[in-house]
Amino acid sequence: MTTNGHQQLTPEGGAAPDRRVVITGMGAVTSVGVGVREFLTALRTGRSGVRPLGAFDTEGFAYANGCEVVDFDPGPWLTRYKPEELGRATQFSVAAARMAVEDAKMDLDLLSSGKVLVTVGTTDGESRDLDHLVGLQLAEGEDGLDPVVARRVPAGRLSVCIARELGLSDVEAVTIPTACAAGNYAIGYAADAVRAGEVDYALCGGADAVCRKTFAGFYRLGTIAPERCQPFDINRKGILTGEGAGVLLLESLDSALARGAQIYAEVLGCGLNCDADHPVAPNRDSIARCMELAHSRAGVSPAEIDFVSAHGTGTRANDVTEAGAIRKVFGDSPPRTISIKSMIGHTMGAASALSAIACALAVAEQFIPPTINHEETDPECDLDCVPNVAIDAELRVVQNNALAFGGNNAVLILSRFEGASP
Repeated sequence: MTTNGHQQLTPEGGAAPDRRVVITGMGAVTSVGVGVREFLTALRTGRSGVRPLGAFDTEGFAYANGCEVVDFDPGPWLTRYKPEELGRATQFSVAAARMAVEDAKMDLDLLSSGKVLVTVGTTDGESRDLDHLVGLQLAEGEDGLDPVVARRVPAGRLSVCIARELGLSDVEAVTIPTACAAGNYAIGYAADAVRAGEVDYALCGGADAVCRKTFAGFYRLGTIAPERCQPFDINRKGILTGEGAGVLLLESLDSALARGAQIYAEVLGCGLNCDADHPVAPNRDSIARCMELAHSRAGVSPAEIDFVSAHGTGTRANDVTEAGAIRKVFGDSPPRTISIKSMIGHTMGAASALSAIACALAVAEQFIPPTINHEETDPECDLDCVPNVAIDAELRVVQNNALAFGGNNAVLILSRFEGASP
């Protein structure tokens, strides 16, 4: 059964394979660490990536903290591109993809000999470059536009440049623009393609770069926190914009076993829905329906979920609504529910991809990352958010929530790999 609940058919009209799908490689670019091992250490220790924003001139804003990736050098991850040929978000996506391939110990010749899907979610594409181009046009007119920067702008490059950098030829490359839920959308789409036998391997996730346009938009909405992000806390003051990328390598269980690959987690299923109820306000009942859909697709009951990685932005509108949806699905004893946005900010299109990596690491390492900056739980949320300190836990099935403007919801279910060891 696919993400959307429809059995895939072969070109001849027969039922397609229904293969188990596993995660065998991961790449992470974040404000708290680059590379999956460094990201794991940050999750275990509750590291904060917050600092004053330096990506653009913040004069005129009363406060401007965020979670930027500082001192990032894409050079070591690029062999076919010069760094200046790629926008910052594409640098992140390409670097994270190569990290995932190396983490999976996947031979590039083997990868390129198979059918591959590359799917990357994003909110802003290369809006940071667009900010720059708009500034140039205002200052110097159209003749002042930088052609090198202009060529970097199309959002499709976030996925296409991964394919070219890795030398993939039998490949479908898709950039999915479903904003803050885009990472989970990309992973769900990729899992369906691997499960149905349409592709042999998939590189999937999300990427975004901090930009003035998005910061100013959230600032004008009154949702930017002055100092830090405190999901589910009674004293929360909003989000912090962040940046980065998370890319996962998916393959069938048979493929992973055949090549002796490490297996972080199994992808059980994904639920997607769009209520189109309101441009920015989340809808509790719609979010609950999406969770139930994900459970159904994954073949699990709410009682089997060991913890939830929440969308958890740190705004009252999100936190109270999401907590209400969780309680509607799970009842009066919901599982522990955490938000890694307290550490890395809201990385937009990368957010749920990085949360999926956190979930996969959690089930592989048997721990739950903390929600940092926590002082007092909002009674309207009433969730155990694992305040400030990671805990060891026996985990089998975990849930990753992603909610986006416009009512796009995506919920991913992962499990600890149980079966024959490679």
